[in-house]
Amino acid sequence: MNAFSINSGYPQYSYYSSYNTPSYWQGQPVIPYTEQNDGADNTAKTVGLAALLQAMALGLQKGSQWFAKKLEAGKEFTSSQNVQNIADAMVRKNGLDVTVDYINEANRYKYAAYPNLYNEMGEVAKGRNAFYTDEFKLAVAPKSKPSLILHELGHAANTKNVFMKLLQKSRRYAVYAPMALLFASKILGKPENREKNFIERNAGILGFAAFLPTIIEEGAASLKGIKAAKNFPKQLLQGAMNLNILKRNYLFALATYILAGVGLGVAAKQTIIENS
Repeated sequence: MNAFSINSGYPQYSYYSSYNTPSYWQGQPVIPYTEQNDGADNTAKTVGLAALLQAMALGLQKGSQWFAKKLEAGKEFTSSQNVQNIADAMVRKNGLDVTVDYINEANRYKYAAYPNLYNEMGEVAKGRNAFYTDEFKLAVAPKSKPSLILHELGHAANTKNVFMKLLQKSRRYAVYAPMALLFASKILGKPENREKNFIERNAGILGFAAFLPTIIEEGAASLKGIKAAKNFPKQLLQGAMNLNILKRNYLFALATYILAGVGLGVAAKQTIIENS
């Protein structure tokens, strides 16, 4: 589970970006007056659409940050001990070969030997992230927000299903959707009537579709965590449990992924427009 934000380019754990708007006014050919007006009109429309997409990207960034902050500030649905007991039950029930850890500034140093993991642990220790890595068979959550571990164990459980594991692995390729669509559009070329080809017309939808498997897998991981908490024997609980809080927190997290998918669609459309 990683909260998303729009950044320049495609950094790790960020699946959509805002592109710089190039100048559309350079190198315009000298053509007859009537065609020149048409060209100017088309250029103005293109620039206007690019500006609109840029504004959408910025809006998505703000929205993603808002949901991430709501998740970060969300209350815990039960005690940390109950969460650990539910997590242990998830591991046993699903036969998971995974190490579960709760991270703060004091214990993150145990991962110093793994630079990539150690850097991510800093965000986890601050309560801003949680993750599962299949490579190291490790699921971690902040000690200050342990309930996120149930979602991460949901990811681990998803690896037991071939289809869900494929969806999980697809995220590493989704980031390349804008450039892949641009390449495919170049191959298709322009139709004889000079209208836009299929990819040019549907780049935004296709970009979103590239991220849809990730949204589905993230939702499935949350549902597994919620189900584990719901089915945990009430007689073993230590204190109260409010599942509505857990559902709301996970919904905030899922919203960041939905916005990421929309943002990837925007990035794909921008890429096509800027290279048209």
